[in-house]
Amino acid sequence: MYAMCGKLIAKPSQRGQLVEILLRAAQTVGQLSSCRLYAVNEDLADEVTVWVMEIWDDKEAHDASLKDERVRALIAEAMPLMGGAPSGAELKVAGGHGV
Repeated sequence: MYAMCGKLIAKPSQRGQLVEILLRAAQTVGQLSSCRLYAVNEDLADEVTVWVMEIWDDKEAHDASLKDERVRALIAEAMPLMGGAPSGAELKVAGGHGV
């Protein structure tokens, strides 16, 4: 399995709107059988930071999701709310509870 942990920084007072868009993204990719997890998390220590944890069957499935027109529209909607480029890490899932 393939995972991503992404850190997104919202512009001041825009985190709520960004989270709403990401939750719609979670509903969209949640319809894909290859998406195992798409969890949107608000950082308790930083009022502009959002963490997104994704688990997919493989990297190809994740990459294919980015070509979906619904996903692309949500990305375009989110970009103006962000205070910078997203960062994060690509990970190989070793196992654990729930995976």
